[in-house]
Amino acid sequence: GEAGTAGLKGYEATLWLGLMAPKGTPVAIVNRLNAEVAKVTSNPEVRRAWAAQGTQALTMNVDEFTRYLNADIVKWTRIVKVSGAKVD
Repeated sequence: GEAGTAGLKGYEATLWLGLMAPKGTPVAIVNRLNAEVAKVTSNPEVRRAWAAQGTQALTMNVDEFTRYLNADIVKWTRIVKVSGAKVD
């Protein structure tokens, strides 16, 4: 059966998708990619289709996404260390 999360107070695990470019990609290209992705993710039809699948679009600029990514790395690094998980 499926395990419910209702009894896990404070539990949070978010699946996210992001578009990244190689280090050194010109800022103009990164900004253009970000602008084009923002157009798609703010399209009402796209939002409705994603919502029908239980997904929510969070559109971020480059700096916001960088902060989000770094915070997620810190969070999961701490969780893995505290859990004692090991690579098998």
